[in-house]
Amino acid sequence: MKLQEYVNKYYDGDSKWFVQFTTGYDNHERIANIINIKEYLSGKHAILNKSKEMWNGKEFHPRTIVLNYAKTILNFSTSYLLKNPVTISGDEVSVEVMKDIYKMGHYNKIDWDILDNVCKYGSVAEYIYLDTNGNIQSKLINPEDSYPVFDDQNEYIGFVEFFTSINGISYWNVFDKDTVKKYDDFGGEVTFRGEFNNLSGLPIIYKNKNELDETAGRSDLEDYVNIIDNLEDLVSKYTDSIYKFINPIPVIVGQKLGIGKNNEGAIPSTLVGSGINLDDGGQFVFANGQLDYQSFESVWKILYNSLLQISSVPAVSMGVQDVSNLSEVSIKLLFSLADLRAGMNEMYMREGIEKRFKAIESLLKAKGVVINSDALDVVFEYSRPMNSTDIINDLNTLRDIGAISLQSTLEQCPMIYDVGMELDRIKAEGNNGSIEDNNIE
Repeated sequence: MKLQEYVNKYYDGDSKWFVQFTTGYDNHERIANIINIKEYLSGKHAILNKSKEMWNGKEFHPRTIVLNYAKTILNFSTSYLLKNPVTISGDEVSVEVMKDIYKMGHYNKIDWDILDNVCKYGSVAEYIYLDTNGNIQSKLINPEDSYPVFDDQNEYIGFVEFFTSINGISYWNVFDKDTVKKYDDFGGEVTFRGEFNNLSGLPIIYKNKNELDETAGRSDLEDYVNIIDNLEDLVSKYTDSIYKFINPIPVIVGQKLGIGKNNEGAIPSTLVGSGINLDDGGQFVFANGQLDYQSFESVWKILYNSLLQISSVPAVSMGVQDVSNLSEVSIKLLFSLADLRAGMNEMYMREGIEKRFKAIESLLKAKGVVINSDALDVVFEYSRPMNSTDIINDLNTLRDIGAISLQSTLEQCPMIYDVGMELDRIKAEGNNGSIEDNNIE
């Protein structure tokens, strides 16, 4: 189904159908959820809504301790996959062209922002275009401004970018496969402002898996936000208990204080450094409330470990587990859940990047440049800690038996950061590509 057929079927061909579409219940609920996530990540947590209490006859403001673990976890997911930029491989000519485009368009930063949005909000859209200088660039459309259009078969047929400026003016950019139409309500009426050719197709949607809706993503935060809420409630209540019971209560046993109308006979408020006289058999003590820190510690550990497991963050990355001198196999086991999560994120990213290559190929064709996007691939390098000695020994063995090329050896070597420069230096030294004198050549 084409976009116009969809409009004819569900909006009676209304040329301003996008106004009704963007204000529909489903979209409203989705956007509201994104806004809530943004507010949560900015520090507006449920614990801050804790009501006041009465303590000892006075109004008591309970502690509201915010633990923004979510930011740390989400940043870990992104950095684990993309701290090391993706490597483009495949047809040599196409690779060189694509590398230049990536450098000019700052695509390593764009990839980072894409995955950051996918982890936080479940999805993000990327539109690829030619700027005024004829350079290929990408624009990320904010999740709260994105309104993809799907037909009855869940086929992606259109896209609406809708946002309102600080001046209260609303803007709509309506995409189909061939054109982009611009509208705004400056002056009070929704007005058509122009139509432009769309050479790269619909914006590319990067999204993760949503069990309830195959057309939309789902924020990773939703899996563990409840655990963080309970951690905040637990530590806030425990801190309150310390403050409530920090001052001892005077208790007199076996004797009643004779306090007069003018408070004579009362226990002095500045009792430290002085004394109090009691009758025979009387006893004066300070009573303290007892805090069960062991129960607190037990519940905290259960919740915190659950948070790490569900979010696939290794305990060692959060400073919980102390490790040293581990083998490469042991490190992989510690980071197995992180690798699993990164593998899923890689799948979502790879799907979108392949569509990006297709879009770039179309734009290059319009400029008279021909590449083969089908011959291109991307390689992700996880940011897992490694035992350099084990890796270098393995590379040395593979190189000795001729099972790996010089370039691949350098690419896999943890001590080499610029493979191209290192290859040039090896050539300049006149090496022949063999391993001699303890040098990788």
